[in-house]
Formats: sequence, C-alpha cells, structure tokens
Amino acid sequence: MTTSTAPADPNLPVLDRDRIPRLREALSAADFTADGCLELLGATAYAALARSETVPALRATRGGSPLETLVRLFLLQQPVPYERAAAALPVDDCLADGWLSRAGGEVRALVDVRPYANEVAGADSADAWVVSDLGCAVGGAGGIGAAGTATGVDRRDLVLGVGGASTTLAGITVRRPVREALDLGAGSGVQALHVARHAGRVTATDLNPRALHFTRLTVALSGFDNVGTAQGSLYEPVQDRRFDLIVSNPPFVISPVGRLTYRDGGMPGDDLCHRLVREAADHLEPGGYCQLLANWQHIRGEDWHDRLAGWVAGTGLDAWVVQREVQDVAQYAELWLRDAGDHRVGAEGPEDPEEARARYNRRYDAWLDAFESAKVEGIGFGWITLRASGAERPAVQVEEWPHSVEQPLGPHIERWFARQDFLRSRDDADLLTARYRLSAEVVQEQVGAPGAEDPEHVILRQNRGMRRATKVDTVGAGFTGVCDGTLAAGDIVDAIAHLLGEDRVVLRDRVPQSLRLLVEQGFVEPATEAG
Repeated sequence: MTTSTAPADPNLPVLDRDRIPRLREALSAADFTADGCLELLGATAYAALARSETVPALRATRGGSPLETLVRLFLLQQPVPYERAAAALPVDDCLADGWLSRAGGEVRALVDVRPYANEVAGADSADAWVVSDLGCAVGGAGGIGAAGTATGVDRRDLVLGVGGASTTLAGITVRRPVREALDLGAGSGVQALHVARHAGRVTATDLNPRALHFTRLTVALSGFDNVGTAQGSLYEPVQDRRFDLIVSNPPFVISPVGRLTYRDGGMPGDDLCHRLVREAADHLEPGGYCQLLANWQHIRGEDWHDRLAGWVAGTGLDAWVVQREVQDVAQYAELWLRDAGDHRVGAEGPEDPEEARARYNRRYDAWLDAFESAKVEGIGFGWITLRASGAERPAVQVEEWPHSVEQPLGPHIERWFARQDFLRSRDDADLLTARYRLSAEVVQEQVGAPGAEDPEHVILRQNRGMRRATKVDTVGAGFTGVCDGTLAAGDIVDAIAHLLGEDRVVLRDRVPQSLRLLVEQGFVEPATEAG
C-alpha cells in the first residue's frame, strides 16, 4: 500500500502520509500557529504582514528560535541557514518531499504554509495549516503580481491561500453534522478544512489539478483523513451524487478572458454562478444546503432583484440572496487588473514602463468593451444560500445589505430558513395562536425631540447577526416588550387593544402582517404553540 502521493507538477511537494505527521508535530512544537505567530510578531507587525509589508516581521524574527525560523521560511519566504531549519523541522524529509529547497548552506520554502486560527477552523484543540503557492496568501511576502516567477509555475494555474472571500464563506456556512459534503472549487482546501470538522465525508473538486493537490496537502497537514478529491468543472466530477451540504467559493470573476483559473469562470458574464445555482437542486439531499459566493451583472433595463430571483425560479429551492456590494464597471475592472498584477512593471517579464502601461490599457479596454457589449452597468457581489426544503411554495428573498454584520452568520442563516418553514405553514389565525420570544440582543430605541412626552419613533435594533433595525408603532413596541414565550400572540394583542381602547377584532386583523415581518427578520422567534 502506497503512503505517498506525487503530484504531476514537479513544483509541488509530495504528500507522504508517513512523514507529514512529523512535519505537523514540528509545527505544533514550535507554536507555529495563528496565536503563536501573533504573540511573536506583535499586533503591529502582524497587521503589516496582512498588508504584504514584511519589514516589521523581519525585525521581530531576528532571534533564531524555531518559531522565528518557521515564520521567516513560510510566511516571509526568506532563506534560513540549514542548521536553523534542522532545529525547527524534519528538514531532510522536507527537502526530499519538496517542501523546501537547498542552495549551499541555506534552505528556502517552495510553498506557503500558513497557520489557520483554531476558532476559524472550527476545531476545539487541534491547529490547522493552509498550503498554497508562494505569494498567493493574504499577507504573502511577494504578492500575487510576482507569484510563480521563482518556481516557474504558470500564473494561470496558481493556487491561492486564505483570503477575505474564504473567511466570509466559512462564516456564513451552516455548521451542523452532515453525512456527505461537497467543496466545489476547493482551491487550497480552506472550505474542505472547515467542513471536515462536521461532515462524515467531504468531496473536494476543482478544475485545476494543482489545486486538488494543495487541498490534499492542507487537510493532511492539518490531520484530517475524511476528504477525497475529484477533478472537473462545476458538478461534473460528482455526476448524480447528492450531498447534505455544498459550499463553493467559485471562480466568480466576470472577465473578458479566462486568464487565471483560481478566479475567472471562463464562461460569458455571470453564467458560471447562474449554473451553480440552477444545478444545485440535482445534487442536494432533502433538507440540504448549498452556500456560495457570487458576482452578478446589473444589466441596463433589468431589475437585479428580479434577475437573481429568476436564477432560482423553478428549482424548488428556498433561497436567500444577499448583495453586499456593487461596483461600477470601471472600479470592477481596476480591482481585478490589480489583483492580477497588471498594473506592475515587469509583471510578465522584462519590459519598459511604456510597454507595461500600454498592456494595462489594452486589457482595461477589453473589460470595458465586454461590459458595454453586454449592457452591464455594475457588478454585484454577495452570497447565496439555497435549501432543498421540499416546500410547494419555496421562500425566495433577494435583498441588498451593505451594512456591517456579525460573523459567524451560519447559525443566523439556519434560523432564517427555519422561520420560513414556520411562516409558510401558518395563516394569520395560526400566527396569533403561537407564542414568541424576543430574540437575543434586540434593543429598543426611542427617537424624538428632547423633552417631548412621547417619542416620534420606536426602533428595534439587533446587535447580533445581520444587525437589522426596524421602526415599530405603539402596538409593535408593546407586543415585543412582553414577548417572553408565555402568552399566545393573540392574547397579547387583546391586552394591548384593551389598554389602547381599540377594537380587538380590528387589531387582530392588522397585527399578523407586521408580525410576519418581525418573525421573518428575526426580531422575534417562535417559541411554542398555544395548546
């Protein structure tokens, strides 16, 4: 039985399952963890490293301890003396397997190995590490514009490490025990690393075979053995298989050409994200979730809410689509041109500044030409959660929410879908027979002129989750003020009608509409139904 996996790309480390535990033990023993690196570097140097500024971190790692050596090797991508590397790592194993290279008396890292915080990885005690190409992690010493040049890797096939999109998706994912999970477009395996904590089996797919090898390195180095890989585009590698959870940080960038596999979908416009949504129903078990990040086009003359709702229509899936940001076409093109390093002189080999600028302008023009041809006025970015509820009337919510949220949102998202089940199964009369509790961390604010006897407005505000706010009238304020799960909603409404001198029947007819909104947005949660 073989214990090692050699990648087709000679630039990648061999995965030796006998030796990789020794590497993991060495990293742990040196405290090469997120907490350990923060303690060593200090807040200032750690924050600077996240901006790809290495000087403060270099100053903080001049002592030669095993942890300082590992930070210099893997985070700063600096050469270190062989003797220091040998004191921190099983260095000969790492040289033999291609984690390191040696030139004279020094060794260098051939891949980025980055500690991943325990609480982010979902682990109670074990540490985790993400392996990616040099210069392709947030805070990478070289930056994506220079990545691949040292090892000769084609920039099209580069594999990124942990980034903002990765952590966003990890934060919104519903975390519950599942039997089978799919990480579609796995990259370096960040999502697979998360899901492996609560899934019996994870399948990680990617079009790029280098990405799949990085995924195997990431999960093996982090101590997981329940992740398998399969190469191919979208759902092709899993054919007719179904999953309890699908997560995807796909190559969602809407670009005129598919230059970089890790980000460019290679399909016209936002077709890749559209297909991911449309085909999810064929791969979800009953009750299963599909959660992905996406970009979508704002087309001239079309309402983007209707357009995104159209992606889901007819699938039979519940959907919650949240647009977090919109960029105009120029901003969007500039963002991703800079991501590729196109603004840098020498990004594609020796060239003078005028040639570099001309190349940048040609590519900028190509992006704007493509958007103009497709009548695109802006690009939206956000997240999409789908659920196979089996409901005859699927709940579909498409909204814009550019405001701050509290991560992790996974528990709040799961409760949102549970509330949809509750609301669609009850008519107005049923709503009034149920009992409700005020959700945690909801506060009431009164707004009015100083000295006024009564407030002009009463605002309910959530301090957790989506951090929504809504204006309520006197009835709404009174209702939520006594909403502790002991009384049926109808009994509370009757008491309010008596206090205000209003007709209880009229008030009972009016309250369900606002009650549905309070439940849907999570200001109150269903408790138990009245007997």
